[in-house]
Amino acid sequence: MRIISGKHKGRQLIAPKNLPVRPTKDMAKEGLFNILNNRYYFPDLKVLDLFAGTGNISFEFASRGVEDIVSVDLDKGCINYISKISKELDMGIKTFKNNVFTFLDKNNDRFDIIFADPFYSMELSDFEKIPALVFENNMLLEDGVLVVEHAKQTSLEHLPHFDNFRKYGSSVFSFFKS
Repeated sequence: MRIISGKHKGRQLIAPKNLPVRPTKDMAKEGLFNILNNRYYFPDLKVLDLFAGTGNISFEFASRGVEDIVSVDLDKGCINYISKISKELDMGIKTFKNNVFTFLDKNNDRFDIIFADPFYSMELSDFEKIPALVFENNMLLEDGVLVVEHAKQTSLEHLPHFDNFRKYGSSVFSFFKS
């Protein structure tokens, strides 16, 4: 895993092999951040990274100047790894070991960008819960966006607040707005 841009550009991060993750590929991550970079000024953002895994997306946001990042994952190993790297690189990422759906149900904070990268094999009904909970709980700030990464075989276009999608290889980013 590599940080593409910002303060830690080019830095290779080696996550433990035993983590139950599928990190976002560099090509897809670069495409996503090109889209976001044209829309947002990163140092002003408040970001939530759901199903954070290795912290790949959180680290990229932090390297680009985002100081308010929350990463949520159920796996203790993932959370420990994100916390360790965040401390080593002085990133200040807040981590929560929690079930994402429980976190979304109880959260009171609002964010500019919410990124969710669940297992591609997750049931469609669970994919559908992510935007439902985000919008029911009014979790996006004005002009905020929810980005859900999923396999190209999954379609989220039928959901309320769906705006558009972008494909990068076998990965798709679906964008949701208020």
